Amino acid sequence: MANSLSIRWLGRVPYAQALAQQEDLVARKAADPALPDELLLLEHEPVYTIGRNPDQSSLRDPGALPHPVIATNRGGQATYHGPGQLVGYPILDLRPRGQDLHRHLRGLEEVLILTLRDYGLDATRRDGLTGVWIAERKIASIGVGVRRWISMHGFALNVGADLSAFGAITPCGIAGVEMTSVSRELGREIGVEE
Repeated sequence: MANSLSIRWLGRVPYAQALAQQEDLVARKAADPALPDELLLLEHEPVYTIGRNPDQSSLRDPGALPHPVIATNRGGQATYHGPGQLVGYPILDLRPRGQDLHRHLRGLEEVLILTLRDYGLDATRRDGLTGVWIAERKIASIGVGVRRWISMHGFALNVGADLSAFGAITPCGIAGVEMTSVSRELGREIGVEE
């Protein structure tokens, strides 16, 4: 049986600070499985991140990017994080959840799909691609890491984000992908805290 879940809103946090906080929580959770699972909700200062994949071509020209690049210990290609994007970092013990990384990824997608349905948006998955979509437009990116079956990293839902920053990279390594946001799809501004 899974532990209780503690949910915390952290506000706007620099990426390196949030990464250090995740690493600390993962280490503590691995040492003491009785600790509650955590969901950190936040926004980041503008930053590009790239996963541990040796192919980093999705950054295109790292020296010409308008924001810093941080290599991180999650899977996946390049993405952008910034104001107007709801980032969620679930620190979950996957051992009582069947130690199934694919199930974890599909669960994150499902939570986002159901949340977007509450806003009247028809969000879906796409075969062979991790993330959440509105028609052919990607609205949420997902990249995770696991240590000793404790998850870290998570999802980034574009709520009211400036989507132009995605234009400098190949988001998630998907050539020609169009990024969208909740605000764009609804035709009105939605704040991250909502």
